Amino acid sequence: MAISKVSSSVHFVVRSPGSGREAASKAHWVPNTDVYATDSGLVIKVELAGMRSENLEITVEDNRLRISGNRPDGCRAAKASFLVMEINYGPFETVLELPPGYDLSQARAAYLNGFLRIDVPMAAQPQAKITKVAITDGN
Repeated sequence: MAISKVSSSVHFVVRSPGSGREAASKAHWVPNTDVYATDSGLVIKVELAGMRSENLEITVEDNRLRISGNRPDGCRAAKASFLVMEINYGPFETVLELPPGYDLSQARAAYLNGFLRIDVPMAAQPQAKITKVAITDGN
């Protein structure tokens, strides 16, 4: 089973003329994500500390799951000068391409203690339908 992470784990920053705050407002980052299989389907766990569920969006297109949102930074002083900055703020997005066999239309999501958990059940196996074919005389 292979999961494709369509968006890179590299942090993208758009360089633009203007202040550092303007450039930072156009940045986008990719949250840490775990994907694992269980007996009933897939579990996708995304690390999103400091978020509120209303700032998150999950969309499905075919076999792709897109998780996006915005983590605001309301705690720092306006004129802070960082010595170390490892926490990402602002808009983020990650896109996962799931292998066949999972039903994204039945996915369920919950956000608790800084983690978004998405459970994707296995797709129902189609039941074999047995029908009889009538045989006629060749006349």
